Amino acid sequence: MKNLIDTIKNIWRIEELRSRILITLGLLLIYRIGSFIILPGVDSARMTDPTAGGGGIAEILSIFTGGAFTRASIFALGIMPYISASIILQLAGMAVPMVQKLQKEESGRRKINQWTRYLTIGICMMQAPGYIATTIEPEARPDGAFWMFSSIVILTASTLFVMWLGERITERGLGNGISLIIMIGILAQFPQSFAQEVVGRMGPGGGGLVLLLVEVVIWVLIIAGCILLVQGTRRIPVQYAKRVVGNKQYGGVRNYLPLKVNQAGVMPIIFAQAIVLIPMYLAQAPIWGNQPPQWLIAVANSQGMAYNIMLFLLVVAFTYFYTAITMSPNDRADDLKRNGGFIPGVKPGKATATYIDELLSRITLPGAIFLGLVAILPAFAGMAGIKQGLRAVLRRYFIVDHGGRASGHAATD
Repeated sequence: MKNLIDTIKNIWRIEELRSRILITLGLLLIYRIGSFIILPGVDSARMTDPTAGGGGIAEILSIFTGGAFTRASIFALGIMPYISASIILQLAGMAVPMVQKLQKEESGRRKINQWTRYLTIGICMMQAPGYIATTIEPEARPDGAFWMFSSIVILTASTLFVMWLGERITERGLGNGISLIIMIGILAQFPQSFAQEVVGRMGPGGGGLVLLLVEVVIWVLIIAGCILLVQGTRRIPVQYAKRVVGNKQYGGVRNYLPLKVNQAGVMPIIFAQAIVLIPMYLAQAPIWGNQPPQWLIAVANSQGMAYNIMLFLLVVAFTYFYTAITMSPNDRADDLKRNGGFIPGVKPGKATATYIDELLSRITLPGAIFLGLVAILPAFAGMAGIKQGLRAVLRRYFIVDHGGRASGHAATD
């Protein structure tokens, strides 16, 4: 404990680090204040909370934005349009050779960042009218085309402002600005959700303090497991041949090629959840009348067996898929051969690519299974009697803060 206190004191003695911490906290505070500013003309008190029904798409978006989505805040769209634009261009870089070439150049990366901002504006212009029409009830907002137009402009400009805050945190703060903004939005609802869980556990039939402590211990263990998953690597020994240039000798040293256990990061969960949300949209479609098919209801139920099995399998499948398209064994083998490196006991070229591919497939399996378990964690929490609010917050916290800090949206930082 003393070492922890001394470490904190040393942090504040370093002027640059102290300045970065204060800048980060100040920008995050601005974001939280903005999430409570309501769109002009909207009476948020007359709005029905779409998360009161216990889950669904509205709950997910509300948690990502720290409640701004359900308050009709100017930050209602949050940073998600920017993340969507980043993912689209990241996928384009895997399929379009021109974009892939730009990603390897400094000037090209600046151009892609500019394209990401333009695409963010386009996504906001499409999402804002849908948000206003489906979330803000007619009696809670003014009528007229001018109000609709001004609200779309405000929501779009606010998303760009949140994006700017994230970039400033990355440049002048502690880094990973986009991830920190999402995390602070999730943790904003954590105290209230945890307090409800404490009240529920301490009440009649809740299990008492012992069961609450067991929940906290399990939560800490899962966080530790997520951190180990993100940081876990398999190091392949690489030997470089000796080269003599003039009077100097180069190479002849032993190095390592690191292969991450979780090469795909959080992207498989994002893709899988985007797919499993489709049944939710279909179940709410008016084509079924008042009663959608039972099989569709079962698949759309986030607490049901069918939903969670499908989510788990999709996460595992997308983990292998994303790893295969982001980590090319052939490219790694060619790079080693070009630089005079080789893996001891493995022939350069095709044999090296095959070796890396087989090894990558083996170490990806435990990472894929663990990611799948993290994705369906709320289902197990529901079986243990944990309240819905805390389950949703913990799901987002595990995925964004520990499962994907170094990948996905954080990669855009």
